Amino acid sequence: MGLLDLALGLALATALALWAFCALGRRRRRPGEPPLISGWIPFLGKALDFRKDPSKFLLSLQQKYGDIFTVYIAGRYITFIMEPLLYSSVTKNSKYLEFQEFADSLASRTFDYPSVLKGDFPGLNENVHRNYQFLLGKPLDILSDNMMTSLQWIFKRQFSPATDWKVGKLYKFCCSVMFEASLITLYGRDPSSDGHNIIGAIEEKFTKFDANFSYLAANIPIELLGATKKIRKELIDVFLPTSTAKWQGVSELIEARKEMFERYEVLRDYDKAAHHFAFMWASVGNTIPATFWAVYYLLRHPEALAVVRDEIDHLLQSTGQERGSECNIRLTREQLDNLVYLESALNESLRMCSASMNVRIVKEDFNFKLEGNQEVSLRKEDWVAIYPPILHMDPEVYEDPEKFNVDRYVENGKKKTTFYKRGKKLKYFLMPFGSGASKCPGRFFAVNEIKLFIILLLVYFDVEIMEEKQIGIEKNRMGLGIALPDSDISFCYKLRP
Repeated sequence: MGLLDLALGLALATALALWAFCALGRRRRRPGEPPLISGWIPFLGKALDFRKDPSKFLLSLQQKYGDIFTVYIAGRYITFIMEPLLYSSVTKNSKYLEFQEFADSLASRTFDYPSVLKGDFPGLNENVHRNYQFLLGKPLDILSDNMMTSLQWIFKRQFSPATDWKVGKLYKFCCSVMFEASLITLYGRDPSSDGHNIIGAIEEKFTKFDANFSYLAANIPIELLGATKKIRKELIDVFLPTSTAKWQGVSELIEARKEMFERYEVLRDYDKAAHHFAFMWASVGNTIPATFWAVYYLLRHPEALAVVRDEIDHLLQSTGQERGSECNIRLTREQLDNLVYLESALNESLRMCSASMNVRIVKEDFNFKLEGNQEVSLRKEDWVAIYPPILHMDPEVYEDPEKFNVDRYVENGKKKTTFYKRGKKLKYFLMPFGSGASKCPGRFFAVNEIKLFIILLLVYFDVEIMEEKQIGIEKNRMGLGIALPDSDISFCYKLRP
């Protein structure tokens, strides 16, 4: 026997031994448990099928196994609840299904700060959540007003000379404006530096980090992701107390977070900065692509664009505000809320581009009672998941779901909030921000930001897409919020006459 034959024989023996080990150690379905789909690839299970096209994969399993089944994906057993009428059974069952430990583990690992639940920081988790009060009510109004001021300042500085048609890339445009506006609205400006250039450098690093966010969320060691670890440290350093102490125009929200972290002496300056970096990512990581998709769909549908633009122009006229690029616009929260076609267009784009997966961790073995006298047995440490993109594309809930419909969420001139499945009203029909305990606390500010961006864009500029190509969804981000576009697209703009 030659060396090659020996090597091949050893490789085959190793593969067979590994297969036998996995086969013998493979989990068996117990009585009362959902159907189990494990796959044959060690550790990965059905991960490749899920990653390729989550919706198509899950719908095929639903057709074969019913509304509840468990799939082995990348070392995790995940029980999917496919029936939207059963979603509330998941969101209200906090006794056995928890979210905080899952979120804490993901965030602390991804953004490199110690666990707020397991570390020596009594009450920190509660204080962090209490801080979210600054994203509601009057503080939200102030934050939104400041965002409007920031956006107008950026638009006028960068784009007001556009008396003739200017050409750019739409995603890059949205990213540049929204990142800078969000950063200065929340964290203020460094008066001792060229703020625009500094922020541009931060944005460039943020984009590189964000490109690998899905791998970090999947628990891929950061050491395997090239320069990502170095970039993360550089971004965290931006928010060190020694750096941010001199920034001016800091929001009440961030000032309160700073004061909160200062009360924990065991938190290093690096840890505090990492928390701030995580919050900044949470503020723009999904808002930027959501802004892009909202603008993209409007520009792709001129009739929808005309409806939204007319609504905005009518509001400005009715409130006695000028429409010119040199004018400063002020809108109250009530006025923003009354732009029903703008909100419908935004909700429609969120329906089509959101790719979040709502996850809960099973605290202990228990029998999960569902509506309609259904019951399944679940195991400790398994995941329970809802995948809203399937709901968002369900033709029984949404007629022609592949079509962008600007007034899908409007009925008799008012907001439409009643959607049905098999004749029953759905509690959950649009879920871009999660559900229950996992619902994004910054969702109201995010929606206001996007509305303000669209308003100013359409008030100041005529805007057109220059390419016929259709933009698709980047599969790497599936399950983690708003999907990224798989490419950018050229557009042109000039000041409105």
